[in-house]
Amino acid sequence: MIFLYLFYTFFKIGLFGFGGGYAMLSLIQGEVVTKYNWVSSSEFTDIVAISQMTPGPIGINSATYVGYIAVANSGFSQPIAILGSITATFAVVLPSLILMIIISKFFLKFQKHPAVEAIFSGLRPGVVGLLASAALVLMDSENFGSFHTEKFQFFASIIIFMGAFVATFKYKANPIITIIICGVIGALIY
Repeated sequence: MIFLYLFYTFFKIGLFGFGGGYAMLSLIQGEVVTKYNWVSSSEFTDIVAISQMTPGPIGINSATYVGYIAVANSGFSQPIAILGSITATFAVVLPSLILMIIISKFFLKFQKHPAVEAIFSGLRPGVVGLLASAALVLMDSENFGSFHTEKFQFFASIIIFMGAFVATFKYKANPIITIIICGVIGALIY
């Protein structure tokens, strides 16, 4: 039964996850943490961190990890949990595959049509909103610590966040090097 729910959930996320993997994160969290309780908030944060560091799109990586953990947390064995990974990954990719086949047949012919241009004009700000939502979802006490109980961790996390933001946004620092540096800083001060 969990496999049907996994397929349905990630097919829906893949279908409505405009803007790529980062835009999908808030959708994934809403479904797997809030709605179905397949993974805890801290497990989801770990999944996002691992998904960012492994090769491939973050949305697909997250689906793969969530599929595994959701099935494993339901009491199934490791081989069955791997089947959960495959199910979630296939489901999140399938809508894009179908849409790309359809779009490739018609988009070039109609890309300058006013209705198509109007649709994309509406999608762009929506995608930015989904990306901002994904960032804000991760800015919680789980990742930054609590201001009231863990002041040092809270302020250190804010400084690391701001440093990474400035380095990548203003100075165009390499994201991989930024992740490594932040990991080393975290290992040293925590």
